[in-house]
Amino acid sequence: GPDGREIYEEGLHVPIMPLFERGEINATLMRLIAANVRDPMVAEGDLYSLAACNRTGGEQLLKALAEFELEELDTVGQRIIDTSRRAMAAEISRVPDGRYRHAMTVDGYDSPITVVCCLTVDGDAIDIDFDGTSPTSPRGINVPLNYTEAYASFGVRCVVGNDIPNNAGSLAAITVRAPAGCILNAEFPAAVSARHALGQMLPDVILGCLEQALPGRAPAEGASCIWNPVLRSASGAQGNFASRAFVINPIFNGGTGARPTQDGLSTTAFPSGVRTTPTEVNEVSAPLVIRRREYLPDTGGSGEYRGGLGQVIEIEHAEGAPFVISKMFDRIDHAAQGRRGGEAGQPGRVFLRLADGTEQSLRGKGRDTVPAGAILVMETPGGGGIGDAHDRNPASVRADMDAGLTTPSD
Repeated sequence: GPDGREIYEEGLHVPIMPLFERGEINATLMRLIAANVRDPMVAEGDLYSLAACNRTGGEQLLKALAEFELEELDTVGQRIIDTSRRAMAAEISRVPDGRYRHAMTVDGYDSPITVVCCLTVDGDAIDIDFDGTSPTSPRGINVPLNYTEAYASFGVRCVVGNDIPNNAGSLAAITVRAPAGCILNAEFPAAVSARHALGQMLPDVILGCLEQALPGRAPAEGASCIWNPVLRSASGAQGNFASRAFVINPIFNGGTGARPTQDGLSTTAFPSGVRTTPTEVNEVSAPLVIRRREYLPDTGGSGEYRGGLGQVIEIEHAEGAPFVISKMFDRIDHAAQGRRGGEAGQPGRVFLRLADGTEQSLRGKGRDTVPAGAILVMETPGGGGIGDAHDRNPASVRADMDAGLTTPSD
């Protein structure tokens, strides 16, 4: 979660070492990992599944080499990289030269964070500079530079050269910089466990720059940051020792921003592309009941093209026991903005519905205990709209109302 103050509080720090060597598992390392996690079976299963994927990939690669009678990949690989580099340079050269600036403010942990970006197009290269962005946070929402580079580059590729293979060649034309001490260039041992809460916002910032260079090509802002709470059994004085221990990390998504000529996608992860965990999986994995999970009407920003909708999720303990939630949410205080006259999406919300029927608001980040008998309610954010709502196709307006995605305005 985001509560750590340095990386040593965020988990086991394992230096690079073999997990398998000559086909044999590093049993000491596996025991060490299992002893430091709440659910050893899941952790071990994850590691074995990753190893199996690598093995399958290696076997298929050897088959490809044999099929095409190749002894090495260097020649083919270099050809792909060189071709991709030239193709990306050609695409960038079609973007008007200039400096394009955009800033976006998001919730942060204790106080808002502002991301400032200057995107410079110079011939066949793009330079992205985050100078002026908020400084490193004392909490675990900091972003390492490589994560910043990845999501900033992704934002460019959404509009420029998005049909070109993603490799060292196509990425070489994009440079990304952030000052040391900036929240987008966290230095060791800064806490970074919840880096996605800010890092996944970066494509929206880049798209805000590119909208100036290439008007009409960028989508509106979306929920962007996935809502992936860690839910676990309470312990100690807060716990109920008759209830079994558990820990799960379900994923819930808000709406994407409206696309240049289409509505946004509802409850869809962008830019991460992570799928929502099925309700049945969550309920089998933990003694929790998901009482309600459905689209939240009117959460997409209005416009000629509407933003995608968020969703509402209600969760309670099946046995009435308390449980703990660690939250890494955003877009609660700062909604996803529309473009070209489109309205902002509905901000998110997280709160408790207590046993006496009253509601208690929770902050978007940090750890809280859901009391015995209470219901946890999460409302994910909607995406921003594009264009004037008065220009929306009347048939689309009627279709939204018929489907219950929007309700009649006063």
